[in-house]
Amino acid sequence: MPAVGIPVATPSHGRTPAAARRGIAATVVTTLVAALLAFLPAPAAQAAPVLLSQGKPVTASSQENGGTAAAGAVDGDLGTRWSSAFSDPQWLQVDLGAPAALERVELRWEAAYATAYRIEISVDGTTWSTAHSTTTGAGGTETVAVSGTARYVRMQGVTRATGYGYSLWEFQVYGTTDGGPVLPGGGDLGPNVHIMDPSTPGIQAKLDQVFQQQESAQFGSGRHAFLFKPGTYNGLNAQIGFYTQIAGLGLRPDDTTFNGDVTVDAGWFNGNATQNFWRSAENLALNPVNGTNRWAVSQAASFRRMHVKGGLNLAPSGYGWASGGYIADSKIDGTVGPYSQQQWYTRDSAVGGWTNGVWNMTFSGVEGAPATSFPNPPYTTLDTTPISREKPFLHLDGNELKVFAPAKRTNARGVSWANGTPQGESIPLSRFYVVKPGATAATINAALTQGLHLLFTPGVYHVDRTINVDRPGTIVLGLGLATIIPDNGVTAMRVADVDGVRLAGFLIDAGPVNSPTLLEIGPQGASADHAANPTTVQDVYIRIGGAGAGKATTSMVVNSDDTIVDHTWVWRADHGEGWGWETNRADYGVRVNGDDVLATGLFVEHFNKYDVEWYGERGRTIFFQNEKAYDAPNQAAIQNGSTKGYAAYRVDDSVDVHEGWGLGSYCYYNVDPTIRQDHGFKAPVKPGVKFHSLLVVSLGGNGQYEHVINDIGSPTSGTATIPSTVVSFP
Repeated sequence: MPAVGIPVATPSHGRTPAAARRGIAATVVTTLVAALLAFLPAPAAQAAPVLLSQGKPVTASSQENGGTAAAGAVDGDLGTRWSSAFSDPQWLQVDLGAPAALERVELRWEAAYATAYRIEISVDGTTWSTAHSTTTGAGGTETVAVSGTARYVRMQGVTRATGYGYSLWEFQVYGTTDGGPVLPGGGDLGPNVHIMDPSTPGIQAKLDQVFQQQESAQFGSGRHAFLFKPGTYNGLNAQIGFYTQIAGLGLRPDDTTFNGDVTVDAGWFNGNATQNFWRSAENLALNPVNGTNRWAVSQAASFRRMHVKGGLNLAPSGYGWASGGYIADSKIDGTVGPYSQQQWYTRDSAVGGWTNGVWNMTFSGVEGAPATSFPNPPYTTLDTTPISREKPFLHLDGNELKVFAPAKRTNARGVSWANGTPQGESIPLSRFYVVKPGATAATINAALTQGLHLLFTPGVYHVDRTINVDRPGTIVLGLGLATIIPDNGVTAMRVADVDGVRLAGFLIDAGPVNSPTLLEIGPQGASADHAANPTTVQDVYIRIGGAGAGKATTSMVVNSDDTIVDHTWVWRADHGEGWGWETNRADYGVRVNGDDVLATGLFVEHFNKYDVEWYGERGRTIFFQNEKAYDAPNQAAIQNGSTKGYAAYRVDDSVDVHEGWGLGSYCYYNVDPTIRQDHGFKAPVKPGVKFHSLLVVSLGGNGQYEHVINDIGSPTSGTATIPSTVVSFP
């Protein structure tokens, strides 16, 4: 560093004036200070406040109508707005994604403004403090100075200026973050997402290539998603193998039409479809070549938001065995023929007819469904589904990919897309962290903390810590059966006790070190009311063993009230690699502690003890399919005190209100066929605990049930595989 010279005053005769002396002294001091400061590090520059709220997750107490959603106030568009219901109080809340030092809030009111309101801030979305309060709001554009560190910022309207609601063109929060790295939203979807349009060359060849790889790859690592842009595709036969998803990118199924088929058969397994798992078809219209499309699947194979302009055959060619499946939000113009399917659940759909049933065919909210006649024929039909909200899905808006999050329906019947544009919210892909193979749990959690949703691309993901979904309204969506494997015995995913989380389209595969749980919805003791905006778990599957040794004490725990579990298969493996009574030990499948939980399409199988335990009040299950663990070595291994065996579905004695429709449990104790199971179902005998259409079956006489529920129902016997049934309980 160069030397710093200090000037010296020139001597003069007589006294130096005071002002001059002060000037000389000041010059000397200033120069000395400058010299010293030159050796010190410069202070960090203060970051200028930036707009933090635009495009971030936002919720509101209400909205006036479908065109004034909360997102309109944070989209940067002065032509869109949020407006509330016509009552006091109302609020609008934005999640900044991470704590920030706040500087100001700008409110751009429409004509319907607030005379009295508060700006409230929070670090966790639960505990709030007031950063600004006024009773003299003037409307127009108001700039409010605020200070403090917060992740959540809320406008709490107290008094309206008009007879209308509160209406904001924009709600803008300015401040600074800590300057850490910001993960980008959006981006490409990776090599295993195949996006097609009608002009794409070689579509059939690509479909065939992937099917060759995936047809019999039951426990392989390949994962694929085929996404078709709106348009018409001629002459296709899309055969769908393991871990393959096919879907249209329109807002409605009819936007993407195949003059052809989407086919699942069982040639790879000698005509037996009981292992056709882990695949899906969504959001397409089909004109089947011969008038009937074949979809011969078993568990974990969803058929959602489909329009079949013909019939649907659910059996393999040759009518070999098939063990159950799921249809939702679909329209089949012709007849559905289940043929050899042992059980099936259809929700909020429309069918032209239904031909038969083997053991358990259950319908809720299905136009054209047969009337209840259980057990002969074995139909159980509810006119509506009490609560439903369809699975989120990708769609194209112009050339931009977005995720559509359908609205909740109550007492639903028929498809959600029958009358024009479906109700819900479109969320730009830029608000999603696109997760690709190799991403760590730390990065995934950082994206969630930042306020992004998650879109898992097809692949297998090892996580060394829990993925924590803490923000209300977060979407976690998987493509191509993306698979999450917890390492070192961690819980794969936990959801906080917050509103409106949506989990969909992925598989959790237990690791070799025992996990206490694999998926938790809400913490222990969760008690918040989520009736207006529940958490949904859809096409989320859990597997213990099969692809390798895996262990978990309890697979899924539901603590949050009002949760909807819509189509899950929770499976302790009975074949593949890494299975055996202790090798893939998993005592409990699903445990429900939350109140007002609804399960629509609950498939849970082969656990060492209870498959389902229910402790919450007012729980409801529409359709349950279960097999008890095949591999119990002897009677002693399943002895439950003085009770022979653990019930497949147990409602705790503390529960006063519970109801179920169309529930079946089957046993196939092939290691020791002499095993006896006291009952398939256990429940307290109380007026509020009700079941409709229950059955138990012994498969070929490998083990037997003494009763259906508690000590009610005839025992199974012999090798004829004839169900024992109870039409209603108590």
